[in-house]
Amino acid sequence: MTLSSYIFGVVSAVLVLIVVIELLRRRHLRERHAIWWFIAGLFALVAGLFPTTLAWAASLVGIEVPINLIFFASIAILFLVCLQHSSELTQLEAKTRTLAERVAILELQVKGQDARSGDDKR
Repeated sequence: MTLSSYIFGVVSAVLVLIVVIELLRRRHLRERHAIWWFIAGLFALVAGLFPTTLAWAASLVGIEVPINLIFFASIAILFLVCLQHSSELTQLEAKTRTLAERVAILELQVKGQDARSGDDKR
């Protein structure tokens, strides 16, 4: 590993962590969404600071090329993020449907009251 690639890896990981923390601080990102990005940033930082841990972890799992472990971990984290978002989307769709039904019922009640008050005036 060259010095420039070592520095690039560490700086990139630190930037990811800074961006996640800043988004959390400004309330542009909620904690439950940030956890996977924070974990990814920490893994990237550990791998950047201690490149031998990546080779050790790859050999521990039985992966011959350490970069393949990074690809696998990245795909796994992105899969978990997509799964989390899909779950939340399903919940939001159910809540939206319920709210739409409640609004429709309330509109019918208002129209019924308007019709009754119109009949009373005649």
